[in-house]
Amino acid sequence: MKGNFPRFLTWAALLVPALVLAQGYPSKPVKVVVPYAAGGNTDSIARILSDSLSRSLGQQFVVENRPGAGGALSAEYVAKSPPDGYTLYVTALGVMVIVPHIQKVNFDTIKDFSPISNLGTNPFVLGVHPSTGVKTLKEFIDLVKRQPGKLAYASANGSVSHMSTAMLVARAGMDMIFVPYKGDAPAVADLVGGQVQMYFGTFSAMIPHGRSGRITLLGVSSEKRDPKLPEVPAIAETLPGFKTVTWNGLMAPVGTPQSIIERLTAECQKAMKDPSAIDRLGKMGVDAYGSTAAEFAQIIRSDYEIYRRAVKAAGLTPG
Repeated sequence: MKGNFPRFLTWAALLVPALVLAQGYPSKPVKVVVPYAAGGNTDSIARILSDSLSRSLGQQFVVENRPGAGGALSAEYVAKSPPDGYTLYVTALGVMVIVPHIQKVNFDTIKDFSPISNLGTNPFVLGVHPSTGVKTLKEFIDLVKRQPGKLAYASANGSVSHMSTAMLVARAGMDMIFVPYKGDAPAVADLVGGQVQMYFGTFSAMIPHGRSGRITLLGVSSEKRDPKLPEVPAIAETLPGFKTVTWNGLMAPVGTPQSIIERLTAECQKAMKDPSAIDRLGKMGVDAYGSTAAEFAQIIRSDYEIYRRAVKAAGLTPG
């Protein structure tokens, strides 16, 4: 024991500050940066989480919207912030694993951030205009192949929806015209109006029009049918293995103390199990998740490679 005692003191000296740091955190308000303007899914998720963290940790977690450059400006800001746990980032798949492949950025997704928890995921819904006369994805694929280069799909340039559509078009061997839009609302409006024939949109944007008959819902991009829309097949039922699901998660600047990361991960998992949070997210078409930090890190690495290939399929290059 005498020989091991100095070693024990060394480990204790390292462990005690970490424990004290975690127990004393947070001692002042925490900034939660969001890469988009207020009102969208990412912003709403950030506010649901921030409300929960404020209650459970006894300090205000304040959402700060920093839109611009597809989210790249906010990512750079967070990456360069002090790694002390007082600047956090609720961000989306598009910012972290698509934007770096299509434009020059001043951050490294893998090296500059510490993943904390994947908060929620959601698939997309594929909708077409009723004038196409189709009822199934196979019928639509056959229609497009009979009219190569004639039918158009809408998407926000470089978005997750765009990459998902590019993967679908490539996988199905369809030749379609890409029409760029700035977001869900104008794209869905033109789909409803018949200016474009296809769009991959969020549940909240697509389901109301599908149920009213103004668009025809052909598939969901999750691996299996979604309980919120059980009557609509998974695209994988027609194209086996097809899957594209977006996420929103909490991250911190790399170097943030592990004790703080672990405490925040535990709080995120607790927040995403709260029935009221599950209900609020469900109404947005988002499935509450609350992963571990390690699980989230693996998801990011995997998606980074998947969407690198999707960007290539879409013919996009850094600008």
